[in-house]
Amino acid sequence: MATVRMIDIAVNFTDGMFKGIYNGKQCHVSDIATVLSRAWTAGVDRIIVTGGSLEESKEALTIAETDARLFCTVGVHPTRCKEFEESGDPDKHFQALLSLAKEGIEKGKVVAIGECGLDYDRLQFCPAEIQKKYFEKQFELAHAMKLPMFLHMRAAAPDFCEIVERNRSRFSAGVAHSFTGSAEDRDKLLSISNMYIGVNGCSLKTAENLDVVRSIPIERMMIETDSPYCGIKNTSAGIKFVKSTWPSKKKEKYDQECIVKDRNEPCLVRQVLEVVAGCKGISEIGQLSRTLYHNTCRTWILQQILYLLVMTLSDKTKFLPAAGYSVPLS
Repeated sequence: MATVRMIDIAVNFTDGMFKGIYNGKQCHVSDIATVLSRAWTAGVDRIIVTGGSLEESKEALTIAETDARLFCTVGVHPTRCKEFEESGDPDKHFQALLSLAKEGIEKGKVVAIGECGLDYDRLQFCPAEIQKKYFEKQFELAHAMKLPMFLHMRAAAPDFCEIVERNRSRFSAGVAHSFTGSAEDRDKLLSISNMYIGVNGCSLKTAENLDVVRSIPIERMMIETDSPYCGIKNTSAGIKFVKSTWPSKKKEKYDQECIVKDRNEPCLVRQVLEVVAGCKGISEIGQLSRTLYHNTCRTWILQQILYLLVMTLSDKTKFLPAAGYSVPLS
């Protein structure tokens, strides 16, 4: 494998599959440590653990604290926005998110607000009006914490872009992750300043998907797995560009030396990089990886470094050295 540095901006380590649980059944031991070891060996340099609810965001922060290379988000996924009202006190629920974000920032771990946005493909989980109400509310978190946003947009581009544009002054930057939209949707997102597009296996399924990704400027792109979901399948149009493979076994025959068949994991972000390079006709994958890496560092990680640097200067006994940061300069 050529030496590359990558940041996987979306890993759902709070999902039961990383605890060995599939459809409520324990199939193997919890294996986050093993998954991380494979990722670091593959060239993954940082991972951002996704929070999709208040409780999940708490767990994401706990996981992020186990390794200096792990970070996380705090927010509520559009399909879970009913939790604000089901809590019995939406304002108190919001304050709990705010407190958690502040705690995570002080620990050098929370790098974005999200996953939040709109999902009109799954309205059975949460009505559109509730999604819109609490999507807009979470811009208050980004504004208060001075953080970028980790965004979800599914079958909702017009409403999504309208809300983002209306709140553009309240967040520094954003990434519309796991992008599967049309060329028109792509262009709407790219018209928003400091908006990036996150690409994973779900972005690379069809020839049309590849055409859309081909025209995303690499300076406005980030890569991700959204694992344990959104892997690149043998039926994906992008599979022809994949060069890196790992042995796999079914979950029932778990082997820590192999990836679990049909479970995506962070090491496989390398395949996303390879497909992006292939569909764009880029032969120098190292340069591509550096550009994508720096997009993420500038948008999310560097902001945390600068915050911690300020805190370090005010209290030289903590923060930056303990967090294990190094600033990428090249």
